[in-house]
Amino acid sequence: MRGSRSSYCRPAAVATPPQRSSAGSCSTLLTRPASPIPGCVHNRRDHADRSWRQNVTSPTKPDVVDNPDAKRFEIRADGELAGFAEYRLRPKSIAFVHTEIDSRFEGRGLGSALVRTALDDVRERGLAVLPYCPFVRRWISTHPDYLDLVPADKRAEFEL
Repeated sequence: MRGSRSSYCRPAAVATPPQRSSAGSCSTLLTRPASPIPGCVHNRRDHADRSWRQNVTSPTKPDVVDNPDAKRFEIRADGELAGFAEYRLRPKSIAFVHTEIDSRFEGRGLGSALVRTALDDVRERGLAVLPYCPFVRRWISTHPDYLDLVPADKRAEFEL
C-alpha cells in the first residue's frame, strides 16, 4: 500500500537518539536513511517495496543422516553438505575417528548438532562409542548424559 499510512509507519512519538559507531573510540554518528513520511522512524527501503523481506532466505534446519557407504554421518545445511563425522563400525561398537565442518558453515553449532544426532542414533542401535576424534571426545566430556555410551573400562584411555 504505497502512499497510505498503515499502523506500521506511524510517526514516532519520541525521536530516536542518534546511534554511535561501535568501532573503537570513533564518535562518528550512524544515521538512518530518511523516511518518505514525515515523522516516521522507518527507512526508505521499508516503504518503497516490502517484497525484499520475502526474498530473504532463512537458514533451514540442518539435516543429519548416516551414510554407511561412506562410513560417516553427514550434516546438510542450506541444501549443501556442511560437514561429516567419520567412523569405523565394529560389531558392538563404533569408533569416531574424524569430524569436519566446512569453514563456510562454522560458528553455527553444526558440529554439535552433528555429534548429538550421531550419538543419539548410536544409542538407539545399542552400540558403544570409542571417541578417537578429539571433537567428539570433547563434546562428550561437556555433555555428561552421553558419557554412558563410552565403555567404563575405556574412559580413562579417552580421559573421560
